[in-house]
Amino acid sequence: MPNVLVVEDESAIAELIAINLRHAGFEVTLAETADQAQAAIDAVLPDLALLDWMLPGQSGVALARRWRGESRTRELPIIMLTARADEADKVAGLDAGADDYLTKPFSTQELLARIRAVLRRRLPEALDSAVEVGGLRLDPSTRRVSRAGVDIKLGPTEFRLLHFFMTHPERVHSRAQLLDRVWGDHVFIEERTVDVHVKRLREALLPAQCSHMIETVRGAGYRLTQQLTASAA
Repeated sequence: MPNVLVVEDESAIAELIAINLRHAGFEVTLAETADQAQAAIDAVLPDLALLDWMLPGQSGVALARRWRGESRTRELPIIMLTARADEADKVAGLDAGADDYLTKPFSTQELLARIRAVLRRRLPEALDSAVEVGGLRLDPSTRRVSRAGVDIKLGPTEFRLLHFFMTHPERVHSRAQLLDRVWGDHVFIEERTVDVHVKRLREALLPAQCSHMIETVRGAGYRLTQQLTASAA
């Protein structure tokens, strides 16, 4: 579960961002000032920082420059959040080392899309690593899925869905969370679409005798489990 450090001195905005990020499956750490942000970074290096331009004391731009200048934080993905829409300000933020720039007000979907895009660019090796759960193996680099020598043929959406399940095993994911994490920017897709693709995924897993690994949790959503007692409802 990626950890995002949100550095924002307006508490209402910070809490709104935190709620939406947690709903989307991220862990969130909040900081209101540059000093608090630095203390959080010193304690635990996050996977990404959302950094407001205007902060009490040291500015977000100065903080970004500081992080880019230190070996421990040089590769930290940074997205600048600001009310400044001028091109010169955007250039200044990017020159300071930001990976992306988001002007307030922004939508939750756009924020999540930017975060995912930056993480993909910064951490491609993690997204391309093969993963194995309960003998089921998925290799993103070759797009192959197999279990006990049986190759499993999946469509692109079912592949992404299984990849997400396998990288977050034993956790229950709501339909809304799956739409956000697997479909991403397609905000007009209905939640029932998830059910259709889960059904297709289970059917594809049948030849390898592992369709039971995709479990329905009534009233909550779906999860991938290795438990032998699991059964698709």
